[in-house]
Amino acid sequence: MTQPLALLLAGPTASGKSALGLALAERFGGTVINADSMQVYRELRILTARPTPEEEARVPHRLYGIRPAAEAASVAWWRGEALAAMAEAVAQGQMPILCGGTGLYFLSLTEGLSAIPPVPEAARAEARALLAELGAPALHARLAAADPETAATLRPGDSQRVARAYEVWRGTGRGLLAWQREGGHTGPAPYRFAALLLDPPRALLRQAIAARFDAMLAQGALEEVRHLLELGLDPALPAMRAHGVPELAAYLSGRMTLDEARQRVVLNIGQYTKRQATWFRHHALADPAYVHIIHARIEGHAQFLVSLAAEIFAFVESWR
Repeated sequence: MTQPLALLLAGPTASGKSALGLALAERFGGTVINADSMQVYRELRILTARPTPEEEARVPHRLYGIRPAAEAASVAWWRGEALAAMAEAVAQGQMPILCGGTGLYFLSLTEGLSAIPPVPEAARAEARALLAELGAPALHARLAAADPETAATLRPGDSQRVARAYEVWRGTGRGLLAWQREGGHTGPAPYRFAALLLDPPRALLRQAIAARFDAMLAQGALEEVRHLLELGLDPALPAMRAHGVPELAAYLSGRMTLDEARQRVVLNIGQYTKRQATWFRHHALADPAYVHIIHARIEGHAQFLVSLAAEIFAFVESWR
């Protein structure tokens, strides 16, 4: 029996993935499934550029805004949710269209997930910084408060293993010992994958990033951050580090002007998109056998889709 087809729609932030995902779902009868690690958070509709309620009403959308900012999402959690959403789509005669910019999410489907998923770089950097600042025994004490089961197996002075255990807990939301107990490897998801990778020119992408952030400010991004801060969450949580949150929080507290915050956000997102593009080209979607790279001009979503619709639709049709 032929495995069902799932379409992976990837690319850097502000490259037009959501609009393209919507067009593909309307053209082929699809369900758009979120594959972005920040768009899962309920409180961040504006700053993560989640589809609007009107867009969500046009075609089925899944895994958008389903997790509270107070709970860190892991790759393993997302994979389980995505597989359930994909199975539901196929059962309803819909094509799963996984749309987002988080490379590890795509990789967890195409190559499977080891018992211990890859740890986000932010979690690794936090563990190393705390190790340098506090020392291994103090970091071990923090680990013991969060993951006492793993901490009990480690010597407080074993700096490398303590830091590794801490980064796994921080990056995945589960303890190292819990992952090790499961063992094994999930293997690739049972689908045929075809992928569209958006790879726009850097200069145009920077323009799109700046224009999009200005639009976010006009749509109420400051109020969104203000409401998030009122929750009193741990600043190390992923949602609190989403692009725009630290900078606008600094503005709201008087530590930065709005123009300074805007410039920093645009710069940070631009640097992040460079890392995204490198990841997609060399890791998550590097197989030319099933990946079609779109060197897209970004002149607004409508023009972008009209100019490339025939090429994109023909590629998807060839896999059906």
